[in-house]
Amino acid sequence: MDVVSDLGGKLLIAMPGMGDPRFEHSVILICAHSAEGTMGIIVNKPSDQLNFAGLLDHLEIPRAPRGRDINVHIGGPVERGRGFVLHSQDYPIGPATMQVPGGYRMTATLDILEAMARGGGPTSALLALGYSGWGPGQLEDEIRRNDWLIADAPLGLVFSADDGRKWAGALATLGVNPLTLSSTAGRA
Repeated sequence: MDVVSDLGGKLLIAMPGMGDPRFEHSVILICAHSAEGTMGIIVNKPSDQLNFAGLLDHLEIPRAPRGRDINVHIGGPVERGRGFVLHSQDYPIGPATMQVPGGYRMTATLDILEAMARGGGPTSALLALGYSGWGPGQLEDEIRRNDWLIADAPLGLVFSADDGRKWAGALATLGVNPLTLSSTAGRA
């Protein structure tokens, strides 16, 4: 099996020296991967311009006194005005919910935001605006170019509130110390 053939539910970990500053130190959960392309959500880049309460206000969704508060993330550079909730499997599946390998689901409808605003919804959730996308073969080429490392995607890491530690934490799942990484790659 090709090392990059089955990426659904895996983490992409940006290598130092990546040429695209939008992905510097990014950790991306791959939600869908096929011959037609790849779609993922950056899980460690919180928005510095928008919070959950502000988003609810903008969408005119009332928030209950015991409503939840979660970080709003920048999921990637594609369709940044569209929201995606990556969540645990304990939230009912609707027609707009996608199963993501590794024990995740993703929903892109207002009902999940309304449930969280009332204090309900899934136990674990991450809200992202936009997503990261690659055309056919594009991500595979980037992996072969050593732009990304691939790792399993532990739920505790993906849903951790400590976004600043996710990159090093993802590397640790591979036994890699970030201080030992080089921004240049060699070929043997």
